[in-house]
Amino acid sequence: MSHDLILKNGEIVFPGEGVRRGSVCVDGGRISDILPPDVMSDARRVIDCTDRFIMPGLIDPHTHIGFGNKEADWFTETRTALLGGVTGLFSFWRSDDLGASTGPWRESGEASAATDFGFHFGVTSRRHVAELGALSKRFGVTSVKVYLMYKGATGAAKGFTEVDDALLFGALQAGARIPGGVVGVHCENTEVIPVFREPLKAAGRNDLKAWDEQSPGFLETENVFRVAFFGEKAGCPVNIVHMSAVESLDLVRRLRHPGRPPIHVETCIHYLSLTRDSDIGFLGKVNPPLRSQADVDGLWEGVREGAISTIGSDHVPRKRATKGPDIWQATAGFPGIAQILPVIMHEGWNKREVPIETLAAATSRNVAELYSVPGKGRIAAGFDADFAILDPEGETAVVPENYPSHSDYSPYEGMRFRGRVTHTILRGDVLVEEGALVPDIDAPGRYLFRAP
Repeated sequence: MSHDLILKNGEIVFPGEGVRRGSVCVDGGRISDILPPDVMSDARRVIDCTDRFIMPGLIDPHTHIGFGNKEADWFTETRTALLGGVTGLFSFWRSDDLGASTGPWRESGEASAATDFGFHFGVTSRRHVAELGALSKRFGVTSVKVYLMYKGATGAAKGFTEVDDALLFGALQAGARIPGGVVGVHCENTEVIPVFREPLKAAGRNDLKAWDEQSPGFLETENVFRVAFFGEKAGCPVNIVHMSAVESLDLVRRLRHPGRPPIHVETCIHYLSLTRDSDIGFLGKVNPPLRSQADVDGLWEGVREGAISTIGSDHVPRKRATKGPDIWQATAGFPGIAQILPVIMHEGWNKREVPIETLAAATSRNVAELYSVPGKGRIAAGFDADFAILDPEGETAVVPENYPSHSDYSPYEGMRFRGRVTHTILRGDVLVEEGALVPDIDAPGRYLFRAP
């Protein structure tokens, strides 16, 4: 038998299970067989993966496509993602009328995306809550997000006037009725932030550390308790997205109990690698803020033990010009989708000896399971042939000009990470070859319709 593709003699990473040397066979866009290292087979194409890791393609659970150049973001950001071994992503979609707008946004992605993609619905009004059940069935979306940071005056400044605890609880009730439903929440108590912010501004503070001081970690933790408590009462699984403070993780550990709805935790690579003391200035402004080295180290322990189940980028492809003129007016957020694997390999596998199968679970299998994505996130017969091939002895230098992203900067620019993605493969198609995009990628990405 001649296969379409064989990834030969690599270190195969089975998420959450272990690593085993062998070869992976691909036919018709799916994994057809896994061969031990001493067994050979024919194929139309063979990629020698000796001394390289064969990992499932990453699925970034947290991106903001359309926040840079909406007309071009599906094209530029998904190709940027491929360079980092990302073969699928979820993006937050907000609109006053989700029913009317989601179809065209999906069609825009299908026309130009180079990775598979799905949506989380942003819930900002009571209308959204009332329509969630029907919208979920229509568009195959099982996950929603509530933005507690958009309460009160902060929300009103962005045009959101209905974000409050009633909206949160209503979204949780609606999420509990969606098969496979999970409600993600941005936890940050913006009602208390002015108590800290105004004295800092009055003192003339204009540094990255001040952004952490104006919204300290316990304001995230307070919201985490509210979300977890309401989730239990509503009978709905919750997901604390982009967790930044180790105090929040400690609270979740205490709140988890058998027989109660699960409390999932996601963190992002910047909370695992950057701090409020990083020498990156306004480029490091993000919500929630970058924290201390103790938070970074504590979150890594959460990844190691599985208390944190998913890792994303919170990728926002804006321009450098928006990151100023001071810390208070700079936009929050930054790009990072291409750096997920280099960062977690460097900071996790190399520096902290976190098992690579644990990292693979947090960036593939766990994401697919949490968001009900069939056929993704594992290396097993019948699953989609999505792979990131990684040279653990290679090096990734972050140079913004080397990525097609709309964004022209990176909080990691100038940094070097041990570990380099050599190939990215989506359903058997090699889209990155020896670290470079293949020419003329013709929008192979598909929409991830989820119907558990």
